[in-house]
Amino acid sequence: MTCLHDRHINPLILAGIDGKNWRLSDYEKRGGYDALKKILLTGLKPEDVIAEVKKSALRGRSGAGFPTGLKWSFMPRGFPGAKYVVCNSDEGEPGTFKDRDIIRYNPHILIEGMIIAGYAMGVPVGYNYIHGEIWADYERFEEALDEARSVGYLGQKILGTEFSFELHAHHGFGAYICGEETALLESLEGKKGQPRFKPPFPASYGLYGKPTTINNTETFAAVPWIIRNGGDKFLEMGKPNNGGSKIFSISGDVEKPGNYEIPLGTPFAKLLELAGGMRGGKKIKAVIPGGSSMPVLTGDVMMATDMDYDSIAKAGSMLGSGAVIVMDETRCMVKSLLRLSYFYFEESCGQCTPCREGTGWLYRMVHRIEHGQGRPEDLDMLNSVADNIQGRTICALGDAAAMPVRAFIKNYREEFEYHIEHKHCLVPAYT
Repeated sequence: MTCLHDRHINPLILAGIDGKNWRLSDYEKRGGYDALKKILLTGLKPEDVIAEVKKSALRGRSGAGFPTGLKWSFMPRGFPGAKYVVCNSDEGEPGTFKDRDIIRYNPHILIEGMIIAGYAMGVPVGYNYIHGEIWADYERFEEALDEARSVGYLGQKILGTEFSFELHAHHGFGAYICGEETALLESLEGKKGQPRFKPPFPASYGLYGKPTTINNTETFAAVPWIIRNGGDKFLEMGKPNNGGSKIFSISGDVEKPGNYEIPLGTPFAKLLELAGGMRGGKKIKAVIPGGSSMPVLTGDVMMATDMDYDSIAKAGSMLGSGAVIVMDETRCMVKSLLRLSYFYFEESCGQCTPCREGTGWLYRMVHRIEHGQGRPEDLDMLNSVADNIQGRTICALGDAAAMPVRAFIKNYREEFEYHIEHKHCLVPAYT
């Protein structure tokens, strides 16, 4: 885990953490729970909290980057029954490892952010759904919850006010599909984790059929700083429509893989420099900028691109979770796509025919090409199958399987054609 203090900005979420100072007393020394006190003890209205989050231009830190304040405003405050706020800590995207570090090293910032969200939306109960393969981090979060309850930050009449909020942790079972918000809700209810049809959307029909707002771990963790310092200051750290800092999990062929918190809009070249540059001084070949489900970009394109939602979209990919997978000149693009295709084939829940059957077809065709049995028509067939998956499934897992296939073929077609014609890899290290 890397907690980076860049010369342009002090980290907001990873600030001051060293791997050991995660307890409540440590967090309070860093200004922890001051935002909650500011809200409750000064009588800040819920609508004012939402307005501040809107002003910050905080966008969801794990998927399409939907504006957080706008999402919070969808919650029907006047609804008479139960309502819920849910944190999606089901971090199963290959290349992504930021949220688990927040839970492990700074759990109280997430707890405070969720409490504030509960206040802003008039919600009395929250759940944090934690990925099934990080048991130790789940236990740490439970310890942090106990600490918060023991001093009155959680429970009835928080800080002596009329506001009450309870927060529970739920340990998942490791299924990638449960990172999809409605599959997460199904799992949280004790059912098989499969996506729901939308609409209705969770804001009107969510957990147990009640209005529910779901945000990512890093999204909630950014909220306390926004409330303490103001939405305008958060926005100023990034760029228009891309407020604040973002944690990027950079892995692959770099000297110093890890989590780096930098302002949105920072050039990719700067992020690569902070990660120590390319391992062994090799040339950059390809980058997946937002987790394995996002379209791959060439190294040349990435070196001219900034790390924010709009710039990455303009370059032809998506920021997603901020998992940056870097590949050097020795990497075979066919073999890389084979590994990704196998993952999505294995993780499909099987509910939708295009995904259940199509992911298997994609994997088997790429496998055929990689093992010297490819045919010239396979590339067009791969694109055709991807086209018939993308946009035709209940959730986005089908898109996640299709987009990498299309992007790898588009950007590295000559390498696939070489495999098919010569029955071995174009890259010397793989021949």
